[in-house]
Amino acid sequence: MTRKAIIVCAPSGAGKTSIVKYLLNELPRLSFSVSACSRPKRENETDGKDYYFLTADEFRSRIQADNFVEWEEVYQGSYYGTLKSELERIWKEGRVPVFDVDVKGGITLKTYFGSKALAIYIKPPSIEALESRLRNRGTENEETLRKRLERAEFELGFANNFDLAIINESLEQACIDSVDAVNQFLNQE
Repeated sequence: MTRKAIIVCAPSGAGKTSIVKYLLNELPRLSFSVSACSRPKRENETDGKDYYFLTADEFRSRIQADNFVEWEEVYQGSYYGTLKSELERIWKEGRVPVFDVDVKGGITLKTYFGSKALAIYIKPPSIEALESRLRNRGTENEETLRKRLERAEFELGFANNFDLAIINESLEQACIDSVDAVNQFLNQE
């Protein structure tokens, strides 16, 4: 079995997590690749399911031990990455990992996997729509909202580094388009 991978990237608030959940529900061959992070766990999150929550010191120690396929200091002192052990766990199950990662992590993963990965970039219809979604989510204060929007504008410039860009104007349509693209990729040899 070819060790394929699906990479889904987007600026924060563009809908990538909703699309990844839809893909996992519709395509049982897929398995969510749980990322590691050093940010605090949110109330509705579970360690080992949503993320592997590490302290910044634990994260840096694992970087030194070469435990990551990719990692990024997304914001100062806030690390995210993909553990090599997570990929091995999924492949041993005979499944295909799906990554819900930031743009830089997605580019790194695409470089690592090459043609064995389908890299999908989810774009918001506009920065204004993205701001509205982030405000409605209720997880940001004004400072973190401003930082996320600045980063989103920067990250939108990298959409051409991906195999496919899907504009998430309608979540339902973006989900359907994503399933079609993943099915087509997985059925290729």
